[in-house]
Amino acid sequence: MAGLDGRLMSLLGDKTAKPMAATLDLHTAGDLLRHYPRRYAKRGELTGFRDLQVGEFATVFAEVTKVKGVKLRPKLFKTDVTVADDDGNTMTMAIFNRPWVEKDLRAGRRAFFAGKVEVFNRKVQLANPEYQLVDDELGVVSDEFAGALIPIYPATSKVSSIAIQRSVRQVLDLVDFGPDPLPMEIRAVRGLMDLETALRAVHRPEGWPDVTRAKDRLKWDEAFVLQVTLAQRRHAARALPGVPRVATAGGVLAAFESTLPFTLTAGQTAIGQVLFDELAQAHPMHRLLQGEVGSGKTLVALRAMLAVVDAGGQAALLAPTEVLAQQHHRSIRELLGPLAQAGELGGADVATRVALLTGSQGAAARRSALSETTSGEAGIVIGTHALLSEGVEFADLGLVVIDEQHRFGVEQRDALRAKGDKPPHVLVMTATPIPRTVAMTVYGDLEVSTLTELPVGRSPVKTALVPVGEKPHWLERAWTRVREHVAEGRQAFVVCPRIGENVADDEEPAVEDDGRRPAVAVFELHPMLVEGPLQGLRVEMLHGRMTPDAKDDVMRRFTAGAVDVLVATTVIEVGVDVPNATVMVVMDADRFGVSQLHQLRGRVGRGAHAALCLLVTEMETGSPARERLEAVAATTDGFELSRIDLEQRREGDVLGATQSGTRSSLKLLRLSQDEDLIREARDVAVGLVESDPDLSGHPALAQAVRDLVDEERADFLEKA
Repeated sequence: MAGLDGRLMSLLGDKTAKPMAATLDLHTAGDLLRHYPRRYAKRGELTGFRDLQVGEFATVFAEVTKVKGVKLRPKLFKTDVTVADDDGNTMTMAIFNRPWVEKDLRAGRRAFFAGKVEVFNRKVQLANPEYQLVDDELGVVSDEFAGALIPIYPATSKVSSIAIQRSVRQVLDLVDFGPDPLPMEIRAVRGLMDLETALRAVHRPEGWPDVTRAKDRLKWDEAFVLQVTLAQRRHAARALPGVPRVATAGGVLAAFESTLPFTLTAGQTAIGQVLFDELAQAHPMHRLLQGEVGSGKTLVALRAMLAVVDAGGQAALLAPTEVLAQQHHRSIRELLGPLAQAGELGGADVATRVALLTGSQGAAARRSALSETTSGEAGIVIGTHALLSEGVEFADLGLVVIDEQHRFGVEQRDALRAKGDKPPHVLVMTATPIPRTVAMTVYGDLEVSTLTELPVGRSPVKTALVPVGEKPHWLERAWTRVREHVAEGRQAFVVCPRIGENVADDEEPAVEDDGRRPAVAVFELHPMLVEGPLQGLRVEMLHGRMTPDAKDDVMRRFTAGAVDVLVATTVIEVGVDVPNATVMVVMDADRFGVSQLHQLRGRVGRGAHAALCLLVTEMETGSPARERLEAVAATTDGFELSRIDLEQRREGDVLGATQSGTRSSLKLLRLSQDEDLIREARDVAVGLVESDPDLSGHPALAQAVRDLVDEERADFLEKA
């Protein structure tokens, strides 16, 4: 018998297995048996038609009330089948070129019908559906549907729920489940089914108790194997040799702190001490620093970098965009002042240098930065992916700081870590607040610190919707508010979802897939504002297609107050710090995600002046997109918004293909609902790995871990 790794091609044949692989990414027996039912139909209860969504591939259980066949053309035969649900609602389906269905689908027969939900003559129907009879002419139920609950599976146009159900039954009869990966003592303490019983029960339940107990066990598998994987990574990291980095007294750090014009928040001070303690250890630090937009994460990271510099090492700060790298370089040099001018006229007696490395630098600037990095003159090196390239060598890399971790993959992170003779300490920063369950699951190989306070003097941001679909004149009022802020000496951002003009076809469709007009573009809006409601103001553009020098020039002038309004794409989403910017207008705000809107909003309110964020939308009241915007307007609590975002996006986006290029391993576990289970699995996993780090005493569990992290799936463990 084949094991769970048995290929479906061998078990089911090419005709059945190929479409499963192509459309559902199911290749092995284990893949298929972990393709769980999305719901269950109770035998005897017909499916209600009212909840069908146009465009989805649905499976309904219904009773035939009428059948009529007609030959439309010599080679086209149509059979109209009318079916009813338990509430007496009827639906007619057209089945083409299968004249024999008249014999099967006689009035009174019951069957499952699977197909795409469409509208024809203003009525909902299933298009040319596949069907499977449940009972024979005498009313005897077939073995296939003998259970009280009948599973309905996520399906596609090529692979119906009926086909999946048939294939699952076949595989359950053929497969050898092998040893259970979950240790017996863990199952016993928690009263969990063994794996084989759980998989049979979830696919062929006798009743709801079977489904509940099966899912309890299968959820544990998902949480536990993932947490064991992360516990092994933490254990291995602690075993790596590292170089302690202890700040010396009277160094750059002390000089910097003595010149700060403000007092650190309690959180900045406490987390700073945690970082200093971990940097002093003989194994590499691996810590995630998260916090609200504007909570001062960069200052915390800078203090850690200066501690490493004082200890004789170097620190590298990796930023996802050139705009952000240049912003970090400029702001850190300004913060340090003479302390960043070692060897220069006017430099402090105790000082270092801050180098910038980006892909678009001129040859002379790049040579200078490389020389300072290689020689160790530059204690802090800031850059984009250019830091990862061959030829970039550090004298003694002691700390790697990665800003906006979700934009970097595991290969990039490892490439920078490999620049040191011994593994450097690693500090990961994100301004996207993460719910605790996501942090435990995705960042489980990192220790987590959270900044919750905003520095003294920061102004809260008021957020309001501009529903132009219902109140088009409100947009005029939005531009008036921009003029009012500028008249008071303040500045404004206007954010657009796309760039426009001379864009590749896939970036600028004539009509969106959902039939809506294309999103507002920078190139279209900028001249409209210059010639219209913002006439007379200094309005400029910023977008990703500009040259790095042009982008830097615009940002410098905006920061200096020489530009009143910046019409930009999300290139300003992270890191841009202009305290004088107090108003932001986000066009087509419904095109952005919750976390992205929160990030964008964080670009205003960074000074002492009252700030305003206006979310422009055409979405109607009650629509999911409108509700999402209303949630953003209702709170500035990033952790609350991240919870809402998680509930809307679910795990497919957080842990699945969007983040890693592979499908998610989480099918039943819900990060928004299963926090207690995840925490318990984490605690048990830590205990087991401490006593058996390489899982030599648990070979089946070791194989499950290998299965999880193969085929590049380690990527999603390092992304949020």
